[in-house]
Amino acid sequence: MFDDFFIRAIVAGVGIALVTGPLGCFVVWRRLSFFGDTLAHSALLGVLISISLDVNVSLTIFIVSSLVAMLLLRLEKTTNLAGDSLLGLISHSSLAIGLVILGFLSFIRFDVMGVLFGDILSVNTNDLLIIWIGGALILLVLWYIWKPLFASTVNYELAEAEGMRPERVNAIFTVLLAALIAISIKMIGVLLITGLLIIPTAMARNLSNNPKQMVILSVIGGLLSVFIGLYTSFEINTASGPTIVVVALILFILSLTRITKNTHDLKK
Repeated sequence: MFDDFFIRAIVAGVGIALVTGPLGCFVVWRRLSFFGDTLAHSALLGVLISISLDVNVSLTIFIVSSLVAMLLLRLEKTTNLAGDSLLGLISHSSLAIGLVILGFLSFIRFDVMGVLFGDILSVNTNDLLIIWIGGALILLVLWYIWKPLFASTVNYELAEAEGMRPERVNAIFTVLLAALIAISIKMIGVLLITGLLIIPTAMARNLSNNPKQMVILSVIGGLLSVFIGLYTSFEINTASGPTIVVVALILFILSLTRITKNTHDLKK
């Protein structure tokens, strides 16, 4: 029924959805959506550096995004600028630097749209290995730091008093976000990765009653977005990455019916 490239796309999408669910929950809980956007924008710079130096693109994106994350954490301590100002500064600066470098690489054949919006249908076996091995490592590290990370999310000062070293845990979490962007950039693109990270989680928040349930529902939402989005793009010949995100948005809108119903019941 489906060609091999479509099966590979499904396998890649499932691998990404399993990781974006748990990480997305912490991004929403900690209000780091713009932080994710900043790291995603820096990925363009990583892609261009990898092309210039002819090295692995995922590794380069991971290094560049991690350096940007560490820079942000450092600037938060050494400057008087608000967090959102720093995020805007780094986000647009890294994107602008990437576009300037792109101007110097006009002699190289380069798929800008593929980088910006992704092309999950072009993933190969090596990409699948990167996604699944990298995703497994991300989840393993997240599981290891889950307790102190959750504690610092709820109450940073209490976690620090309990000796959980929240500053170190926060740094590790930002590196995990950089790793997620590195393994998923080919699938969903620079401009849409934060959407897949946030929208299924926002849907889960509308439907869940506790953190564990929210994680499970966010994974389910991501999986449904991938399956329905890929099938829809295959049938109506639309771009796969944007279609996946649009499906996630539709699921979020449908989840709003529960809030409306609960509000109506409370008024009775």
